[in-house]
Amino acid sequence: MHKKTPAIPFAGSELGEMRHACAFFNGDDEASRLLLPFMKDGFERGDKVIHVVNPGERCKHLHRLAAAGVDTTAAEQSGQLEFRTNTEAYLRDGRFDQDRMLEIFEQLASGNVRGDFPLSRTVCHMDWACEVRSHIDDLVEFEVRVNEVWSRHEDAVICVYDLAKFGGDAVVDIMRTHPMIVIGGILQHNPFFVPPENFLQELSQRRAGQLLQPEMDL
Repeated sequence: MHKKTPAIPFAGSELGEMRHACAFFNGDDEASRLLLPFMKDGFERGDKVIHVVNPGERCKHLHRLAAAGVDTTAAEQSGQLEFRTNTEAYLRDGRFDQDRMLEIFEQLASGNVRGDFPLSRTVCHMDWACEVRSHIDDLVEFEVRVNEVWSRHEDAVICVYDLAKFGGDAVVDIMRTHPMIVIGGILQHNPFFVPPENFLQELSQRRAGQLLQPEMDL
């Protein structure tokens, strides 16, 4: 679907037709330096901002937004700012259900809200997936599948990964699921992106033991 809303500035470039990005950072402070201007610009443009954070970190992120000049109380009261905890959002009873998450993101997408905001800017901290290998495997498939949802909507979605918390194999796979990528603080079109239908076939072959995970020179 051709995007009807203007391109969105982020990390030294713009999110245009493709607005699903993975952002790799070394630590939370580095991530905040790029994510805060992205979110503040969203408030100024009248977009909705959805921030999916680690458990216990809501207050920290609220303080950072307030320090950047955002009236967080007014934004939350109006519905322009929404916080969710990543473990509550992605996991139910300790299990990651891809189909449930696809439904949730479809409900959050710009085409299905009341129309108060032109689009949503969603920032998701993905630390919840790093401790259990099965979570990472399911997450990779989910990141592939959710591209179809975001391709039909105006929203910008930034999936935030801390490089210290994910192994090399996981980083390679996650990288290949996103059409846009932030590395070294700069947003760019992802040369390693694999079209969803191709990646889903690859994952199926891997599970059948017919294919090894590819290596990549970064």
